[in-house]
Amino acid sequence: MSPAELSHIDPSGEAHMVNVGGKPDTLRVAVARGEVRLRPETLALVRAGQMKKGDVLTVAKVAGIMAAKKTSELIPLCHPIPLHQVDVHLEIDDELPGIQIQASATTTGKTGVEMEALTAVSIAALTVYDMVKAVEKTGRIQNVRLIEKHGGQSGDVYNE
Repeated sequence: MSPAELSHIDPSGEAHMVNVGGKPDTLRVAVARGEVRLRPETLALVRAGQMKKGDVLTVAKVAGIMAAKKTSELIPLCHPIPLHQVDVHLEIDDELPGIQIQASATTTGKTGVEMEALTAVSIAALTVYDMVKAVEKTGRIQNVRLIEKHGGQSGDVYNE
């Protein structure tokens, strides 16, 4: 792929923020997923609410929502965008074993919300790890990925 084909590279080869000013406002939705693998014993403590730092799932959910709102402060070339909604859902999965995380982000604007959904999942996963590390330092954050996106020039994307 040549620099001319990369949207975040200017003609001189330097990184830059893409000008989205000429694009129409459209409804944008993105969904991302990821998981944190944990030992069954750790998962039992999470389920029972016995982690010293508190309710792991609730704290991670709030952390994910807060992170989505700060994505442009964390990812250098992301545009700050108004978010209409961010939803983060965490679920204990005994078969994994671990915690499944899904986040969705919605806006109406000139650029998508994929990075916001991915940031929400990533920070929720890091928060789970932080809250369980006193009893398990071998937890694994894995498989963070975009599941779907809607709106914009590139249309709908599905990546199950």
